[in-house]
Amino acid sequence: MVDKKSIQSIRSSRDAYLQQKAQTLMKDMQSYYIFVTSWMMKMESILSKEPKPDKLSEDLSNRCNIFVQGILYAYSISTIVKTTMNMYMSMQRPMTKTSVKALCRLVELLKAVEHTFHRRSLVVADSVSHITQQLQSQALASISTAKKRVISDKKYSEQRLDVLSALVLAENTLNGPSTKERRLVVSLALSVGTQMKTFKDEELLPLQLVLKKLDLISELRERVKVQCDCSFLYWHRTVFPIYLDDVYENAVDAARIHYMFSALRDCVPTMLHAKHMESCDQLLECYDTEIMEILNEHLLDKLCKEIEKDLRLSVHTHLKLDDRNPFKVGMKDLSHFFSLKPIRFFNRFIDIKAYVTHYLDKTFYNLTTVALHDWATYSEMRNLATQRYGLVMTEAHLPSQTLEQGLDVLEIMRNIHVFVSRYLYNLNNQVNFTYQFLRKKFYIFSQFMYDEHIKSRLIKDIRFFRETKDQTDQKYPFERAEKFNRGIRKLGLTPDGQSYLDQFRQLISQIGNAMGYVRMIRSGGLHCCSSAIRFVPDLEDIVNFEELVKEEGLSEETQKAASQLDCVLGDLTSNSAEGTEYFKMLVGVFAPEFRSVKNMHLRNFYMIVPPLAVNFVEHSISCKEKLSKKNKVGAAFTDDGFAMGVAYILKLLDQYQEFDSLHWFQAVREKYMKEMNAVVKEQNVQSTSQDEKLMQTMNLTQKRLDIYLQEFELLYFSLSSARIFFRADKTAAEETQEKKDREEEKKRKRGI
Repeated sequence: MVDKKSIQSIRSSRDAYLQQKAQTLMKDMQSYYIFVTSWMMKMESILSKEPKPDKLSEDLSNRCNIFVQGILYAYSISTIVKTTMNMYMSMQRPMTKTSVKALCRLVELLKAVEHTFHRRSLVVADSVSHITQQLQSQALASISTAKKRVISDKKYSEQRLDVLSALVLAENTLNGPSTKERRLVVSLALSVGTQMKTFKDEELLPLQLVLKKLDLISELRERVKVQCDCSFLYWHRTVFPIYLDDVYENAVDAARIHYMFSALRDCVPTMLHAKHMESCDQLLECYDTEIMEILNEHLLDKLCKEIEKDLRLSVHTHLKLDDRNPFKVGMKDLSHFFSLKPIRFFNRFIDIKAYVTHYLDKTFYNLTTVALHDWATYSEMRNLATQRYGLVMTEAHLPSQTLEQGLDVLEIMRNIHVFVSRYLYNLNNQVNFTYQFLRKKFYIFSQFMYDEHIKSRLIKDIRFFRETKDQTDQKYPFERAEKFNRGIRKLGLTPDGQSYLDQFRQLISQIGNAMGYVRMIRSGGLHCCSSAIRFVPDLEDIVNFEELVKEEGLSEETQKAASQLDCVLGDLTSNSAEGTEYFKMLVGVFAPEFRSVKNMHLRNFYMIVPPLAVNFVEHSISCKEKLSKKNKVGAAFTDDGFAMGVAYILKLLDQYQEFDSLHWFQAVREKYMKEMNAVVKEQNVQSTSQDEKLMQTMNLTQKRLDIYLQEFELLYFSLSSARIFFRADKTAAEETQEKKDREEEKKRKRGI
């Protein structure tokens, strides 16, 4: 019936309309945003006030106008959204992101209007009955005036009688509840009653307006529901991901997401009437799954990752991984999402705060179990999540540790015998080790020192040193120590080629490693203690809070709290103080036994230290050379356990002065410096002969001497450092005297 030109003209008109609408959509949205927000404020303002008796009529008129205005806004917005979205779909035109955002905003405004009416439904319902009465009264007054005019006209006719009857019918109908049927009767009656100029022009228009308002107000709830219904969004679900991306990027007004989910819920009642499936449950389930997958992908998961990233970067600011200057890279405050109330959708509540908290809890727990040494980092991230975002995190309750990566304290404790025999302690890298283990090792140590071959050699060397020390400038000869090291190999070797002195050196290294382990674990404990007590200003002068609370006469609960605080501070103080006593305890336990008369054979120990040092240096150089080889079995670059063991045993035997009297390391320096000078002189002499092989040999010799001297120097530094831990600067007699002086000082103070 319509020709092609007309059809083409219609299409062109629709295209032009859609194009023009797309251009003005953003402006329309901004205008309606201002209108609706202003209307919402007026609604809250008017409905929150109690009506004054003298201004009741005015107040009801205002309420009527504001209700009608809300319905009209809803009608206009609904028309724009439905028309635009459906035209885009029917004409197969792609929507720009800007258009999608604008239309989604309009949908939010539509639900905002509905929610405003719903939020104030009690006051609205109460107002509606009064407003309808007022409107009916206004209509009755207008009809009464017209009726009087008809009655006053003396010209009688059947037509005039019908008009008068219609007006009487309208009056009678308006005197009652404003039902749909009554309003219909009034409308029909007035279509007759307004004939024959019963109403003046200036009277008819206000009457029609009053009746129109009466229609709107009487059906307020139904009309709001119809105009704000967003079930059409079911066919436009593709806009939802773009909408969520926009919400995520503009987190400041995140609360608007409630309106969108309210709009999405409008699709459910329609689906309940689906006839193309046996059960609508499957349709509902698919819809629910689809919306939740989009929400997770475009909002919740992105939010989780961003929060985790922010926490990691904040905790690792010292690494300077990224430029986080908000003036350069911008700032997005995601905390707004966590102030949102749970979003209702189908039979669930989507709690964004709980979702992100659960994700972080699970991630931090799993990553901590994989790498237990990171427990402190994740603990700090939990605290930061609570402070910055208000997320209440769950404590992981995993075992914590204070070692660097690579060593697990629990694993070490289970295999302590393996640890001390294989672990090479480093003083620079840094609780308690078992007394029984050291006792077993010292038993073997004593047996070795009691061996006739060892004891006789040491006595012989002591006698030799005493007799020749004047000729050797008070220095124990290096050659003598080297001869001891070589000579002990004649006593026999183990299947893997180790001499008795090698085994004795390993024993001392194991004892030193045990001490190193004690120090390492204890330093971790002290670190934790110092972190806990860092807020106490002066450990020497801690006030008694319980006494202060009692003086102020505060409540019993406060006194108990103060007492608990005193106990905690006392524990922390004692823990931080006792950390320095561990080495002293380990010395105090064994020293009396070591220095007793029945262990006289141990007094020769200081004389075996030089041969042990030679043996250790050879072993250390061998281990370091293996580092550059393909087979790295037995390779190592540090072993301070030996120095620690020697320092500990010398302290137990109170033999630091005896060992120092050997001036051993000075003798080593002199020996190597003498040999190196001799090589340099020989190089100068041979430089004229141009013998290349001889020069290479001399260079290798000089390099070997450098390496040996360096190893002896490193051993000297390690031993000096280890002696500090045992206060090796003082002899047993000096320490005893110092102890007596301290006790006397205490007695003197008590006397004062």
